[in-house]
Amino acid sequence: MALYKIADLYPNYKEDIFAGDDIKDFSVYSEADEKVGSIHDVIVDGTGRFRYFIIDTGFWVFGKKVLLPIGRATIDYNEKRVYAVGLRKDAADRLPEYNDDMVIDFDYEERVRAAYRNTGGSVLPAYDSTNYSYDSEPELYQTDEKNHQNLKLYEERLVASKDRFRTGAVTIGKKVETETAEVVVPIEKERVIIERTASSETQAVAPGTVDFKEGEVARVEVYEESANIEKQAFVREEVSVRKEVEKDSVEAKEKLRREELEVDVDGNPTIQHK
Repeated sequence: MALYKIADLYPNYKEDIFAGDDIKDFSVYSEADEKVGSIHDVIVDGTGRFRYFIIDTGFWVFGKKVLLPIGRATIDYNEKRVYAVGLRKDAADRLPEYNDDMVIDFDYEERVRAAYRNTGGSVLPAYDSTNYSYDSEPELYQTDEKNHQNLKLYEERLVASKDRFRTGAVTIGKKVETETAEVVVPIEKERVIIERTASSETQAVAPGTVDFKEGEVARVEVYEESANIEKQAFVREEVSVRKEVEKDSVEAKEKLRREELEVDVDGNPTIQHK
């Protein structure tokens, strides 16, 4: 797991975690009350858990900085001190040196852990960078209210969020298709038919009753129809475009960790939890 300096994850760490104190102002002492140096910085992991104090061992080894696992530290806020449990001068000499430009990797941490472990002859389980867990060594990394006042206890929670992304687009358009249409229109034309027949009259017309004259005898107007074809636009169909939202649920399961408070009691003190 990647490690960070505390200010990288908590820019306001003084107020948010240490109740206004700057842990970097604290001095570091051994269990024998011998001054070791001072706190240079604090290392946390990606979940915000404390993992190491960076100690400037100027009083023991001039100019050398080393890591102190958080479980091996006891904090006294009144005296502004951090006590390094199990850290001796000879151990500080053996610890790998830390510098601000380095990247803390698994191999470096193993060298640090080896200097602090008290195996008592027991065999450590086999592990490597892919399966190591800080929880497997609580004596190095566990925090408690007694020794680490004002250090926050953390728990993991599932935080769900939604990302909205574009899956595509639908464009609705029109195109013109051409076809040839035929229509038959019946029309009428008038024509004049003149029929002439010979008279069968044999009797002469009385003199003076016939008015011979030239000019119009009869007038007949003749009509015919012609087809008048034109194009007109009509609504063929209507298209309605809309979007519908389909709702679904996504389930996720993860193992969550949380830190529980452990209180060690010596004697019969009165304890009040708030």
